Amino acid sequence: MDDDELIATVASGDHTALRELFDRHSPWIAGRLRRGMPAGAVEDVVQETFIAVWRGARSYSGRGEVGVWMWGIARRQAAMWARKAGGRAEAQVEAELDRAATEDFAPGAVRRADLHEALASLGPEGDEQRELARLVFEEDRTVADVAERLGIPEGTVKSRVFKVRQRLQAALRQGGY
Repeated sequence: MDDDELIATVASGDHTALRELFDRHSPWIAGRLRRGMPAGAVEDVVQETFIAVWRGARSYSGRGEVGVWMWGIARRQAAMWARKAGGRAEAQVEAELDRAATEDFAPGAVRRADLHEALASLGPEGDEQRELARLVFEEDRTVADVAERLGIPEGTVKSRVFKVRQRLQAALRQGGY
């Protein structure tokens, strides 16, 4: 199902379609938000974004890309968080999100598609190497966060990332990426 079909399905009340949109879009939304927000706030803003997607799916006009529409929602949610945080946080978040908003979505989509193909070469979903790569390269998580999530030492994360990076680079070269 493409994004437009998923939004229409979400508008009809289907929770599984919302989960699919979340799985598909939350990593890159969170990655962009991390540029200007504390990590703990990012998770809250992503959750609020998808609650707003759920509530606003019926109002989606279909005139633009779903990702752009959701990024607009995420920016508004981040701005609300920043206003509540007040002071310097508000100015910093606004500046970073304005910069991120000017980025072109197309190159990122191509890179994500290429990365998805390369990740598949690491093994099935849930495989330890693939999960490590997903957390580091797709979700842009820190070494400390990945170590905590996987229950392994930070040094082990670093050495495994090095090996996974080599495998991904080889897969990308073989695929002509």
